[in-house]
Amino acid sequence: MDIFAFPPLTWLLDAAYGGLAGLSTILTPLAGASAAALAVVLVTLLVRALLIPVGISQAKAEQTRARLAPRLRVLQQKHKKNPERLQKEMLELYRSENTSPFAGMLPVLAQAPVVGILYTLFLRPEIAGHPNALLEHDLFGAPLGTSLLHMLTAGPFQLPTLLVYGVLIAIMIVIADITRRVFRPTPVDDSPLSSPGMLRIMSAMHYLTAVFAVFVPLAAALYLTVTVAWTLVQRVVLRRRYPLPEAAPARV
Repeated sequence: MDIFAFPPLTWLLDAAYGGLAGLSTILTPLAGASAAALAVVLVTLLVRALLIPVGISQAKAEQTRARLAPRLRVLQQKHKKNPERLQKEMLELYRSENTSPFAGMLPVLAQAPVVGILYTLFLRPEIAGHPNALLEHDLFGAPLGTSLLHMLTAGPFQLPTLLVYGVLIAIMIVIADITRRVFRPTPVDDSPLSSPGMLRIMSAMHYLTAVFAVFVPLAAALYLTVTVAWTLVQRVVLRRRYPLPEAAPARV
């Protein structure tokens, strides 16, 4: 089932196409054949700028969760034999602090439609019944509508595509490694989330963006690269503005 056959979504996709194509046309004297790639970068920066207030809320939520960690440890020790009571007490604690364990997830959720639209724009030969001119654009010779996986499995082999993807994925891996080291989660005693296996899984999740980039068109991979770079810088700045509290005696 094609969800973009639904009229409102068809209009949304066509509007996104018109906006990105128009911006690419404006940027052509500056960027030439890479104008659409530069347009994707500028759209990414605009989306991230609009999400700055959400990023601030995310940093505040992280600060609150760190402040509540000692009290959560006490609850876990007190009710470790009664999971239902533990869950109820934890939710009540979060409610009393006007936060939740899921606070701060909005940036990820808000970007999902953008990635989905970019994916679709650089995948379809036609948009709303007219030819998709965006597929004619490239980045340093790598077509914006080609994914690394498609090139490697279905061909044709294109060295520029391999090199550009290699650079983008390398950047994402480096950023993921820095993020993993700088923003390592604080272990919580007696918590399943602090087990060695779970910590390894949480550490590996930092690299999922680089893995996901292999499957999407180059334009979407470019969006993801700029996004993770912005996110790292923003988190560093906001961590200084909203530092995590020092460990304090637990109380309930």
